[in-house]
Amino acid sequence: MPYQVPEPKIFACTQSTELAKKIAKSYGTDLGNVHFSRYSDGEFQPSFEESVRGARIFIIGSTNPSSENLMEMLLMLDAAKRASARHITAVMPYFGWARQDRKDKPRVPIAAKLVAKMLEAAGATRIITMDLHADQIQGFFEKPVDHLFASTLFLPYLRKLGLENLTIASPDMGGSKRAYAYSKALTSDVVICYKQRAKANVISHMELIGDVKGKNVVLVDDLVDTAGTLTKAADLMMERGAVSVRAITTHGLLSGDAFDKIEKSKLRELIITDSIPISKESGKVKVLSCAELFADVMHRVHHNTSIASKFLM
Repeated sequence: MPYQVPEPKIFACTQSTELAKKIAKSYGTDLGNVHFSRYSDGEFQPSFEESVRGARIFIIGSTNPSSENLMEMLLMLDAAKRASARHITAVMPYFGWARQDRKDKPRVPIAAKLVAKMLEAAGATRIITMDLHADQIQGFFEKPVDHLFASTLFLPYLRKLGLENLTIASPDMGGSKRAYAYSKALTSDVVICYKQRAKANVISHMELIGDVKGKNVVLVDDLVDTAGTLTKAADLMMERGAVSVRAITTHGLLSGDAFDKIEKSKLRELIITDSIPISKESGKVKVLSCAELFADVMHRVHHNTSIASKFLM
């Protein structure tokens, strides 16, 4: 009798439970049973309430701050390792702390590298994530990393809009590579914003490189935090004669007064994924689910088949 590969088990960190339910449903299974015990001082302990011995398991959880989200993932990985799971994949729709991927001044940490090492030490044998802030973060791991792109969601959406005189824009110099990739896929022009920061999350000056007059502009970025960059860029482009400005960003952190900025700005629409649950609704914010993408990739990983078709650019 031929050996049958047992189906994997899927578990969720508490912050990503809703997304994990969608992923599990798309995969065709139920979420595994995990229980969190909490102490009065804030300490917590995850416990797998079913056997994972010898199994392939997927632990789904974005690790955006607060640090509790990262700690949950680390503890669940450690619990799975000590429960003798054979393959332990950390499915991280959003890889937190990724903006600290290098030393940009003396005496600061490289947090992304530290997080990578902690995940491996805790027991992760594979990482699945989406739109890292910097591609080179993959090199911080000694384990396999499947780095997915939300372009598989955004490109069909943009084509469906059928925008005339489409121009792709990068809100900063660092995102120019991503903008050029989108422009190549959509055969459109590219413009770039040049910005200077007074400090983190505070822009002192912004200038536009390129012409947007009479164009429908789509800003492309990997994440939106306080929305200061996106809204300032949108207002600048409308002042320069753009017909409309939309933005697509994979990860909607949307902290502080981000929603107020978006509502008051000239952005027509902000399209994000559900890699991170958003705190409130907005008529200008549209959420595309990445559940089917992750479910499909997890199925291919489990059955050792190629995921190359998932990379549209």
